[in-house]
Parts: sequence; structure tokens; C-alpha cells
Amino acid sequence: QGCTQKYIVKNYFYYYLFKLSAALGEEIFYITFLPFTYWNIDHSVSRRMIIVWSIVMYIGQVSKDILKWPRPLSPPVVKLEVRTNAEYGMPSTHAMAATAISFSFFIATTNQYKYPFELGLVAAFVFSTLVCLSRLYTGMHTVLDVIGGALISAVLLVLLYPAWDTIDHLLLTSPFCPLFSIVVPLVLCYNYPKLDYYSPTRGDTTTILGAAAGATVGFWLNNQYAAPAYTSKSFQSGFPLAISTMVFVLARFFVGILVVLLTRWVMKSVVLGALGYRYKFPIRDLEARRRLEVEVPYKFVTYSSVGFMATVVVPLLHELLGLM
Repeated sequence: QGCTQKYIVKNYFYYYLFKLSAALGEEIFYITFLPFTYWNIDHSVSRRMIIVWSIVMYIGQVSKDILKWPRPLSPPVVKLEVRTNAEYGMPSTHAMAATAISFSFFIATTNQYKYPFELGLVAAFVFSTLVCLSRLYTGMHTVLDVIGGALISAVLLVLLYPAWDTIDHLLLTSPFCPLFSIVVPLVLCYNYPKLDYYSPTRGDTTTILGAAAGATVGFWLNNQYAAPAYTSKSFQSGFPLAISTMVFVLARFFVGILVVLLTRWVMKSVVLGALGYRYKFPIRDLEARRRLEVEVPYKFVTYSSVGFMATVVVPLLHELLGLM
């Protein structure tokens, strides 16, 4: 479905501000920010964010397809996005993701680092508010959708917070973690609520659960073999600390994101090729790729590989290149 109305941009500041803010609740943000925290900030912070993000997003996506509340009508609303227009509206998963990621990051880093509490709280609030407002500006959600999404996410955060340490400990130490991390998300994806027409929610949910599954297996494997943590010991003497830190941060990020994007491209081609051969359809057949028996394994295998590479292979590459 495309945009149903033509529009003229009269205020480019708001237009680009909210278009950018909307991107902070999409795959391009997840696939960069979440690995960035693992490579450059703190492993425990990243683990907690991924746990909260995957649970919150699964509940949000399923809720949409159970409630089946329509998105705002166009006209009178002008919709600035095409892809997500096929989804239902309530709750806004952009609002849920923004609230979950920003406040889980704030809560997790408050326990690890010393910085003004008020500054962290304001930053989390501004981040989530911008994403929420972007859903109104782009015409993709009603005020109720956005408020509902933010409130659901906040409630889930409150419920999950007391169990953070327990869940994290089990995922790192339990011998059943790899099996649990793969089987449970796959069962959830294959038993996703059925709709009368195709919606990208099942595919997006599979992407999220697949990435989280691969990352979780990576966390467990790293813990079993005591993978080295990122430190500043390898910084070259003679450089100012701030410059050295920035160089290492950027180097780790660009090396890592290159591996992540290459993994996604290779696995997508390989898995789609294998499924196309198995079910006898050309790779470019969009309708065939939307079938349950194709979409779930294709996206789950692709993004679980991305999560695993980001948490296991990329850190080993960083160590090999002297970026630890």
C-alpha cells in the first residue's frame, strides 16, 4: 500500500527531524546501536537492552495483530511511510521500542557509570518523545496508539527490572541456554497470529527474535570460554586519551558493522537460495517469500547469524586487529 495523498513539505526542519526520529525505531537503528553498545560501552548493558527489546517488541507486535485496530485514515491524515501502512496501529511498536531501549539503557548504565541522574533521565525522555512524536507527524499512528505503546513498554520495564540479574545469569550459565534461545523464538514465530492478509509484522518479529537468539547464544558462548572484555590497555601511548578512545571506538564500530552487513547479505542470499530450491520459486518472487515456510526460516537464520557474528566473531576480529 502506498501513500494515499500527495503532500508539500513546508517546514523542512520538522520534516527531517521527525523522519530521522522515526528511523530510530527501525532496523537501521537496532542493527547499529545495539552492537555499538556491546563493542564500545558495556557487555552487561547490551545484554539487558537486548532482553528487554526482544520481549517488548514481541508483545507489541502480537498485540497489534490481536487487537486489529486500524491506522489513521488517509485522508484526512497524510502518511509519509509506505511499508508499515499494511500493519495495524495499536500499540505503536516504535513508541514501545524507543521507551524500552532508552530507559533500559539509562537504568543499566546508571548502575555501571557515574553521570548526573537528571541528565540520563532527560536524555531517555527526549529520545523516546521524539520517536513517539514522529509517529504522529508521519501520520502512522493516533495519539492513543503512541500513548498505549509507551505505557505498555513502561509497565513491562517495571515488571522485568527485578528479574534482570536472574535472567542475565541464567542466559550466561545455564547449559540449556543455546537450545532455549533457539527453540522458543522459533516456536513463537511459527505460531504467530494469522491475519486475513499479509502484514510485515510476522517478518519483523522473526527478525527481532532471530537477532536476539543469535546474540544470546553468543553471550553464552563468550561466558563459557571467558572471552576478553574491551579495555583501554591497547591504546597507544603518546596520544591524548580522548583522541585514542575515539579512534578505537570508531575503528571497532566500522569493522563490526562491515562484518554485520556482510553477514546479513551473504546469509540472506544463501538461505533464500536454499529455500527457493526446496520450494521451487525464484528468489525475487516476493509473494513466495511471504509464505510462512519461507519467511520464518529465511529471516530467523539470517538475523540469528547476524546476532551471533556481532557478539562472537566481531570481538575476536577486534582482538586480532588490536582494537580491544
